[in-house]
Amino acid sequence: KVPYDIVLELDEINDDFATTDVVLVIGANDTVNPAAAEDPGSPIAGMPVLEVWNARDVIVFKRSMATGYAGVQNPLFFRENTQMLFGDAKDRVDDIIKAL
Repeated sequence: KVPYDIVLELDEINDDFATTDVVLVIGANDTVNPAAAEDPGSPIAGMPVLEVWNARDVIVFKRSMATGYAGVQNPLFFRENTQMLFGDAKDRVDDIIKAL
């Protein structure tokens, strides 16, 4: 579990992503969708999002390539700096911890 007292708001963290080496995206889809910020024709245009795509590397944990709650494809998944790690996120994180 993540203690809530260390969780930051969008406006507290978004500027930091440009100087972040690696972002692990776990349990998020629409809230990290660059279409909200970059595509005025998107159904989620203007929605506040975590701008994780500005980090050097992004690893997205997902069970599949399915869309999120908004039903919108996420272009983050296809960016050069993004890697997809499929499967149960807890199991994959445990695998990473064991490897380290």
